Amino acid sequence: MKKMYFALAAFLMTVTAFSQGTITGTVLDGDTNSPLPGATVMVKGTSNGTSTDFDGNFTINVNAANGTLVVSYIGFDSKQVAFTATGSIGSIVLVPNAEELEGVVVTGILDIAKDRETPVAVSTIRAAEIQEKLGSQELPEILKSTPSIYATKTGGGFGDGRVNVRGFDSRNTAVMVNGIPVNDMENGAVYWSNWAGLGDVTTAMQVQRGLGSSKLAISSVGGTINVITKSTDKEEGGTVTLGGGNDGYLKTNVAYNTGLSEKGFAASILLGRTSGDGYVQGTQFEGYNYFIGLGYEPNEKHNFQFVLTGAPQVHNQRTSSFFNVATLADHLEYGARYNYNGGMLNGEEFGWRRNFYHKPITSLTWEFKASEKSTLSTSAYASFGRGGGTGDIGVGPSFGFASSSRYRIPETGQVDYDLISRFNSGEAVTFYDGRDYQLSPNADGEYVTTSFGDGLARRASINSHNWFGIIANLNTQINEKWSYDLGLDLRSYKGIHYRRMDNLLGADAYLDTDDINNPNHIIRPDDVVESDFSSIVNVFKSIDDEEKIDYYNDGLVRWYGAFGQVEYTDGIVSAFVQGGLSQQGFKRIDYFNYLDSDPLQETDWENILGGNIKGGANFNINEANNVFFNAGYYSKQPLFDAVYINFVNELNPDLTNEKVLGLEMGYGLNLGDFRAKINLYRTTWKDRFVNISVETPTGDEGTANINGVEQIHQGVEIEADYRASDVVQFRGMISLGDWEYGGNAFGQALDDDRNVIDPDVTLFLDGVKVGDAAQFTTNLEMIIRPIKDLKISTNLYNASRLYAFLNAEDFDSADNDGSLRLPSYTLFDLGAYYTIGLGGNNKLNIAANVNNLFNTEYIAESLTNTFAEGNDPTYNGISTDNKVFFGFGRTFNVSARYSF
Repeated sequence: MKKMYFALAAFLMTVTAFSQGTITGTVLDGDTNSPLPGATVMVKGTSNGTSTDFDGNFTINVNAANGTLVVSYIGFDSKQVAFTATGSIGSIVLVPNAEELEGVVVTGILDIAKDRETPVAVSTIRAAEIQEKLGSQELPEILKSTPSIYATKTGGGFGDGRVNVRGFDSRNTAVMVNGIPVNDMENGAVYWSNWAGLGDVTTAMQVQRGLGSSKLAISSVGGTINVITKSTDKEEGGTVTLGGGNDGYLKTNVAYNTGLSEKGFAASILLGRTSGDGYVQGTQFEGYNYFIGLGYEPNEKHNFQFVLTGAPQVHNQRTSSFFNVATLADHLEYGARYNYNGGMLNGEEFGWRRNFYHKPITSLTWEFKASEKSTLSTSAYASFGRGGGTGDIGVGPSFGFASSSRYRIPETGQVDYDLISRFNSGEAVTFYDGRDYQLSPNADGEYVTTSFGDGLARRASINSHNWFGIIANLNTQINEKWSYDLGLDLRSYKGIHYRRMDNLLGADAYLDTDDINNPNHIIRPDDVVESDFSSIVNVFKSIDDEEKIDYYNDGLVRWYGAFGQVEYTDGIVSAFVQGGLSQQGFKRIDYFNYLDSDPLQETDWENILGGNIKGGANFNINEANNVFFNAGYYSKQPLFDAVYINFVNELNPDLTNEKVLGLEMGYGLNLGDFRAKINLYRTTWKDRFVNISVETPTGDEGTANINGVEQIHQGVEIEADYRASDVVQFRGMISLGDWEYGGNAFGQALDDDRNVIDPDVTLFLDGVKVGDAAQFTTNLEMIIRPIKDLKISTNLYNASRLYAFLNAEDFDSADNDGSLRLPSYTLFDLGAYYTIGLGGNNKLNIAANVNNLFNTEYIAESLTNTFAEGNDPTYNGISTDNKVFFGFGRTFNVSARYSF
C-alpha cells in the first residue's frame, strides 16, 4: 500500500510539473515578415494572456498539457494555434486585414484601404508606433515618415501644428475620426489643438494620398487622414502613463477597458492631462483629454457603439497672424525661441495671443446585419465647439499698432505689458522710443480705450459652432466577387463668430462703435470674460449675456450628400467605381453691419451643387507584385468666404465650383524581408477663388475677385521596408513633387459701390512654385533590436525644395521674382523603447526620444516671399526682412506606461 501511495504521488508531481510549463513563440506581420510587437496571446477559454515584446516574442505559462492559443492584433486577422506540449511553438504569422481595422469602431462608414486590394496610395501607422514616438510632438508630426507629408509646429504653441499632403493644406485634405469628417464646414481647416488628446486614444492612423477611397463626397484633394480611436471591444485591462520632457512638459493619463461581458456590454475610458512651459518663449499650456466608449452587442445582428471624446485646452501662442510675427532679423537678435507677442503682466506670463477651445464630439453608431449579404451602418454625431483666440485691439495716432517697438524692451524684445497697463490707467509714462505719453480721461474722468483711438487692450475672437450630422451606408455582398454600397451624408452646421473683451489692461472701459444697433457701447470690467478653462468647459453655456464688440455674425452651412459604389474582387483583380452628389447651402446673418430692422441682415440660402466620380483597379500579378491605378474628378463647392465676400452679406457674383482632376498609378513589391511601393500622381486644381485688395495708379481702392487660379501637383513617391536580420531593420521613403501654378488668372476690380475701377486685373502666376510645404522629402529609419525587449530607432529626415508661403496679390505684376526658396535642412532623431514583463498581462513600457539630436537650426516656414536686394542683410541667402518660424531645436521626452 505504501508503494502504491508513493507511485501515485510521483505521478501527480510529474503531471503537475508538466502542466505548469511555458510556451514560447514569435508573432510576425504577414506582409513584411517582421516582428509584431504588442500582439495579444491568450489561452483560449481562460483569462491567461500576455503580449509580444518588441521582437514579437512571447512567453506564456500554461496549466494544461494541450490547448489553443488565440493570437490577435488590431488590423490583423486573429489566429488560433493548437499546442500539445510546452516549449517553442515557432512563428505565428498574422495576416493584415483592413476589415479587422474597421472592427475597432464597428462601423461600415469607415473607409480603410486594404493592401494589394484597394487601388490607392496609402500608409498606415499603428498605435504601438504612435505610443513609442509621439512623445511631446504634435500628432501630425508622426506622419513625417510617410511620403508627401510636410508637418510643422507652425508658431510652436501646444496643438498649433499643421500638415500638408502632396502640397495641399488641411482645408483640402479630408480628416476623418472613425469615419466622421471633422474639417471645419466654413473654412475647411483642422485645428489640431482641438484634438490634442487624440494621440492617446488612436488605435491606428491611415493616410490615403490623392482622392482616396472614401465613399463620401468630401473634398480630399490632397488626401484623406483616417484616425481610428480606441475600441470598446477589447480584453479587460488598463494602462497608466506618465511622461515628461523639456521645458516642464508633463503628461499623465489613465485608461481602462472592461472587456466584453456575457450580456454584450463593453466600456473603454481614458482620462489625461498635459501641461508645460512650452519650447517657445511665453507658450505655457494646459490641456485635458477624455474618451468614453460604450458598446452593446445584444445579438449577432445588432451592434451599438457610443463614443464621446474631447480635449479642452488653453495655451499661449506665437501666432501665425502676419502682423504679429517676428522677422528673421528679430530671431537672429533674440534667438530662435523668441515670441514676438510674449511678455509679463503683474509678474505673470502674458501675451497678445492665447488659444482656448473645447470641441467634444459624440457619436452613436448602429451596425445592423439585415441579412447574410447586407449590412446597414448608421452613425449620428454632434459636435459643440466653444472657444477662440485672443489678440490686440486698439490703435491711435499717438500710441501706434500692437506691433510697434515703442513698448518693447530693447534687451529682450518682449512686450512691456506693465507699461501699457500703466498708460491705460492714466499714468504718464515714457515709452521705449524716448517719448512721453499719457492717456486723457473722458468727460466722466474714465480712462477708455477704443479701436480707433489711444490705448491697447486684449480681445478674444470667438469661433464657436454647433454641428450635427448623420452618415448611413448600406453594403450588400451580391456574391463572392461583387458588392455595392449606397449611402447618405447629412450635415447641419452653425458657426458663431464675435469678439469680446478679454483684458482691459488697466483701462476703466472700452468703447466699441462697430455695432450699428448699439453704436456707443461701453465695456466695463464686469463685462470682461477671461479666456480660461471656465469659459470653455460648459459647451452648452448661453452666449446671450456676453457683451460683443467689433463684429458679430453667424455662418450657417448645410450639406446633403448621397453616394454609391460598386466593387469587384476575386483575389487577383479588384476594382471599384464610385460617385457622390452633394448640395451645400450657405447662409450668413450679420448682427453688427445691418440694422435689426433691415431684411438684408439675414441672407437667403445659397445652394450649390457639387459631386465626384472616381474609380480604380488593382492587379495582383503574383504573390510578390501588384500594380494599381485610379482616376477621379471633383466639382467642389467654394468655401464660405468665397460665397459671401468682404466680410459682409455680399454674395459673390462670380461663384464657380472648383474642379479637381486626379490621376494615379502605383506598383508594389513584397519579397518577405523586403517590401517597396512606388506611386506616380498628378492632380490639377482649377477655378480656385482669390479675393485681393487693389489700388489703381490713380489712387482708387477696391477689391478684385479672381476665380481662375489653377494649381498642378505631380510627383513620385517611394517607400520601402527591409529586414536585414533579426537585429537590424530599415524603413525609408522618398517623395519628389513638382507643385506649381498653371497659367495666369484674371478678374476685375470694383470699389465699395460696385463700380469697376480696373477691368483687367491679372495675377502672373504661371510657373510659380506652390509654397508652404517641402516638395522633396526623404526619411530613413534604422531599427535595432540588440537584445530581447529593447528597440532602438535612429531616424534621418531631410526637407528641401521648400518655398515660402505665397500671397496671390504679390503677383499682380509680370515683374516678379517667383517663389522664395528656403534652405534645406536635415534632422536626426533617436529613440529607445524597452518592455519589462511583470507577469501575466502586466508589463511596463518605457520610451525615450530625442528629436533633432544635433540641435540643427533651420527655418521651417516663411510667411513672406521677400527677396534680398543689393546689400540687404541675409541669413543663408534669405532676406532677414522675411517673417519666419524656426523649427524646434533639440527636445526630449521620456514616458513610462504600465499595462495591467
